[in-house]
Amino acid sequence: MNRRSYGGITLTEHTKQMLAYLKKAEYRRERTPGTIDVSEEARGQSVLFRDALRFRVMLENETPKIFPFDRFGFRRSREDFAYYTDENGNRSNQWSAGNLTPDYKKALTLGMEGLRSEILEKAQTDDGAHEAFYAAALDTLDAALSYADKYREFARNHAPEELYRALCRVPRQGPETFYEACVFLQFLIFTLRCNRNTHIGLGRFDQYMLPFWLADLERGVSEETLFETLEEFFISLNFDTDIYQGVQQGDNGQSLMLGGYDLSGNDQFNALSAAVMRASLELRLIDPKINLRVSRKTPAERYLLATCMTKQGLGFPQYSNDDVVIPGLIRLGYAPEDAADYTVAACWEFTIPGKGAEIVNIDKLAFPNVVRRELFAHLEECDTFEALMEYMKLGVADEAGEIVGRTRERRYPASPYLSIFIEGCIATGRDVSDYGAKYNNFGAHGVGIANAADSLAAVREVIYETGDSAKKELLDALEKNYEGYGALRNRLLGCPKMGSDDDRADGIAGILLKTYAEAMNGKPNAAGGIFRAGTGSAHEYYYSARNLGATPDGRKSGEMYGSGFSPSLTGKPTGPLSCIRSFTKYDMTRLVNGGPLSMELHDSVFRTDDGVEKVAQLVMAFIRLGGHQLQLNSVNRDVLLDAREHPEAHRDLIVRVWGWSGYFVELDKQYQEHIIRRTEFQV
Repeated sequence: MNRRSYGGITLTEHTKQMLAYLKKAEYRRERTPGTIDVSEEARGQSVLFRDALRFRVMLENETPKIFPFDRFGFRRSREDFAYYTDENGNRSNQWSAGNLTPDYKKALTLGMEGLRSEILEKAQTDDGAHEAFYAAALDTLDAALSYADKYREFARNHAPEELYRALCRVPRQGPETFYEACVFLQFLIFTLRCNRNTHIGLGRFDQYMLPFWLADLERGVSEETLFETLEEFFISLNFDTDIYQGVQQGDNGQSLMLGGYDLSGNDQFNALSAAVMRASLELRLIDPKINLRVSRKTPAERYLLATCMTKQGLGFPQYSNDDVVIPGLIRLGYAPEDAADYTVAACWEFTIPGKGAEIVNIDKLAFPNVVRRELFAHLEECDTFEALMEYMKLGVADEAGEIVGRTRERRYPASPYLSIFIEGCIATGRDVSDYGAKYNNFGAHGVGIANAADSLAAVREVIYETGDSAKKELLDALEKNYEGYGALRNRLLGCPKMGSDDDRADGIAGILLKTYAEAMNGKPNAAGGIFRAGTGSAHEYYYSARNLGATPDGRKSGEMYGSGFSPSLTGKPTGPLSCIRSFTKYDMTRLVNGGPLSMELHDSVFRTDDGVEKVAQLVMAFIRLGGHQLQLNSVNRDVLLDAREHPEAHRDLIVRVWGWSGYFVELDKQYQEHIIRRTEFQV
């Protein structure tokens, strides 16, 4: 098969054409505008019926589209969704359940007809108590099949013959080939998105798709042909993502997980895993986002391949440490075999594919907000730093308790179609909104830990150790946002900071994290699950910070926190290894809602083979020191500044934002500014 150079990338001619069509984005202008109001038919009906109705009408109003050079189909013809207005006048245009991973393996094995038979069998043995759920699930499944049939008939005359042939089998039956399996996945992604399910991950793609890859090789299909299919499928995932954004364009949850170790310690990284990484390297697209499971046993050459992806500026892979995550999940009550099958929900939060309908970002605990509140309430009465820290621990514990109290009864909106693909829902006749999944745990973010630890380290030094500032003076400086207190602010900026392997700050972080984990982990929710603590922040490094006054780390009012489990913007880590040491001193098995250390490496680091190898060794060191998640950005501040001023010249510039990668020029200014201000490390 002929492979040609395209912008420094080696692609087949067909793949090159598909990629060029994607980047022109002209297809977006062909969508039909407007929404579909189903309020009249939905009035007085159950929430299950309303959601099923909205989904069915949505698909009935979609028109099959086949793009040029497209072998997968299932593209959006409309730019909005069906909705209804409830009795209180609220429009149901919110996204439905998300941040989870369907059971792709089961769907690919049984096909949609097999799933339909399973629902019918369970409904026939039900005592009638769950009739509404089974009826809604069947309605949505039949709506999806009707659209697949309509698409097949359209494809007969308007699509490549192989797509029509594939649709004669899938999705009604399970696929037999790797290509058919990709078409089936494209159908599932399309229908779940039409159902308004957001941030639906691809899970352990290299595990459930491997049998089809190997079967094709056995029957004589060349690896090059399979690789072309894989690349084109990945390109297809990037169509229509402008409709499915979260906080920003690119924040869409299309993440997949590679590799991992089973309970016996066997390495599950395989030929398809490596092919996925090579395809991502060649395509240089933001979807799918690649996550890599590693451990102390992971061979060095795998880190080198992953570092080549970082060198390309993709912002991934994100690394997850099996040595930490699996024991942490087991400690929280997950069955060992399920813990060993973990993936990421969308950004970084851990979940069990096909078994978890967990609300992994139910709330956040912003550590700097607690620190500032407790300082103003208690600093003047505390004669020792230890006494102040007792108030800080009480403040963190109280905040965690408030989160548990106000969110313990939260639930997803009804989503009978999604429930078909989540273990437990069909068996019990309960929707994901009715806690039908096997796992229904809730996860909280822990925001701004470095700013909080840095603040308290500064208070200890300038108030209790050196006496360089009086208590009232410090509080007055914070109240006035350091106006007239420039010298004091400079003194505070020079105090110990997380990221420099300084126990004076790192030790305080450990106390706060331990308090948070003990106050959060294992607390029961109304779903029959528990709460779990994490160290991620998502966009809360901006939203939680924008209304908070100045803090003693030298941060001014409204300035952003560090992203996730990372140094603050006011901290200046002494080097990458010191930074890693700062963030691996804690028992991360107690913080497995996820939340990575994010590090920016100057792109000059990757200009030599020696530099690439050093970065790979840095990642290995992080894993062996007990870190649980890591993501790296290859950046150049001068390039970022130029991209901000001349976006037209940098359309393809990719950066890691928080738990996802996006095009820098498409980001809001505050997120661009945050990335520009992060520390650039040399290795």
